[in-house]
Amino acid sequence: MKKIISFFICFFWVTSVSALELPIESQNAILYNLDNHTVLYEKESEEQISIASLTKIMTAVITLENVSNLDDTVTLTWEDYRGLYEVGASTAGFSYGETVTIRDLLYGLLLPSGAEAAQALARVVGGHDEFIRLMNEKAIELGLTQTHFMNETGLDAEGHHSSVKDVATLFQYALTIPTFKEIIEAKSYTTTTGLTFYSTTERAKLRYGLDMDYLIGGKTGTTNEAGLCLASIAKADDVNYMLVTCRAPNDWSTPRHVMDAKTIYDYFISHYANQSIVEEGEKIYEIPTKYAEEESIPVYAKETITKYLEKDFSLESLNVTYDTKEEVTPLTKPNTPIGTIHISFLGEEVSVFDVYLQNKVSLKKKYIVLGSIIILLIIILLVLLLIRRKRKKRRRIS
Repeated sequence: MKKIISFFICFFWVTSVSALELPIESQNAILYNLDNHTVLYEKESEEQISIASLTKIMTAVITLENVSNLDDTVTLTWEDYRGLYEVGASTAGFSYGETVTIRDLLYGLLLPSGAEAAQALARVVGGHDEFIRLMNEKAIELGLTQTHFMNETGLDAEGHHSSVKDVATLFQYALTIPTFKEIIEAKSYTTTTGLTFYSTTERAKLRYGLDMDYLIGGKTGTTNEAGLCLASIAKADDVNYMLVTCRAPNDWSTPRHVMDAKTIYDYFISHYANQSIVEEGEKIYEIPTKYAEEESIPVYAKETITKYLEKDFSLESLNVTYDTKEEVTPLTKPNTPIGTIHISFLGEEVSVFDVYLQNKVSLKKKYIVLGSIIILLIIILLVLLLIRRKRKKRRRIS
């Protein structure tokens, strides 16, 4: 587990922050490119705020990590509804005395954001106090420095707070749990008792005719203090995004949190994409030789290298350098490492690989001729020396 935690901490600090200003009403936001682990956009991302039902992401995580069989059944009790109706908390629609599976409760927790599902899950896992302890313990484990939980529902409470950056860290962690990912991406679900849930993000998108086919799934939340909140994931042009926004104005006639998400996603999808800066098999360098017929040895890219860049990017910032390990001559043997290629773009090294001599290089013709002359002269010289030696020998005999 320690390796996983360190990954997520690194994930959210190795960033490339954009100072871009976008016309959104949410007071806090953070957008990640999940493929290259960079922050693309942020707005007051570390401010300590209320996060409403985004809290239920942690509720789901604690449940999934502490329940071995999701098909175990649970009977809803009055305890699961305590304090909810008084504050107008959202519920999934489970009935008092109804027996459902833990899986049913998880779908009711994340799709329609059922507070009674949250309290039932907490009761099953160990009771309210123990469940909150586990939530805060997990927050520390994940490095959520602005986060502290007081309840499993996300209702406003003193001491219950987080930040959009912390929520993003939590959300990314939750997405590594297959069941969580399956639920958060579902558009609807029917329980074992016949109750059907619909995703709140999908309902908002359809109800207001928002063109957001790239949206994969998400979790909404709202309270008076937190405003309208949304944690969502999207995919467009083979780029995976994750966005968390909070504190959009509470307006029941307009899903301002979803509209803010559309504004942010649309901007980056229309202006950026994964761009190939080097194609596999492309000639990227020529290594000079010495004494060889071939003036140079071509080096080809071993793989296609892509970067998330503006759609009108320029390759002028591409730089290929070569570190020589051995001078290439006709004496260099095939399969010998002859140097290292370094490819960088915008000052960032994106690929490094060793170059091996594939085929033996041939000696330059002029050196062949010169060598032949030298060999011939040596032969003549040896012949002359041999003749001279024989003459001396005859003189001694005579």
